[in-house]
Amino acid sequence: MKIKIGPYKNWVGPYQIVDAIFFWQDRHPDDKLAERWDYKLSDRMSEWLADTWVNDLCEWIQSKRGRNIKIRIDPWDTWSMDHTLAMIVVPMLKQLKATKHGAPHTDDEDAPEHLRSTAAPAKENEWDIDDNHFKRWDWMMDEMIWAFEQCAMDDSTAQFFTHTDTDFKDINDRIASIEIDEEGLKQHEDRIKNGLRLFAKYYRGLWD
Repeated sequence: MKIKIGPYKNWVGPYQIVDAIFFWQDRHPDDKLAERWDYKLSDRMSEWLADTWVNDLCEWIQSKRGRNIKIRIDPWDTWSMDHTLAMIVVPMLKQLKATKHGAPHTDDEDAPEHLRSTAAPAKENEWDIDDNHFKRWDWMMDEMIWAFEQCAMDDSTAQFFTHTDTDFKDINDRIASIEIDEEGLKQHEDRIKNGLRLFAKYYRGLWD
């Protein structure tokens, strides 16, 4: 596998062109710009250019400037596709959690009781987010990360199987001697399933 995905292309339109022409305006505080003659002129120029062929040309150029995307998938990448994808998803989720600037709406039923909106103090306004809004998302992201970390491991369930060093006559006796922590194994698998479910449910919320 070889993947190279470049950054998004910056939009260049009439306003950006005028800003480049009047580059010195960046040196002045925003609250003082409105009083300057050059700012009034640049503002009028931007509005005028936005209604001319210049704006159409900018949009045409932008339509031709796609992201640099090159993806090559090798046959062995899909032998255990779940394992391959998990190794990619884990670092992406960790970076998103560290750099995110917001959080999507999440359902109370997907979070533990102490992080639900019903456990937060009453909101001052109906449109406000509750005090647990971001905490809920952080918890869900941690669950996604943990689940994919388990999927990226060669054998995340080995801890629930106890083997003895006794010599056995055949493989059936050896298998029969293995002790299994069935309750621990079930809890482990259930947590993985829930983390993957959260990833699927809130996939469209994975943005920075």
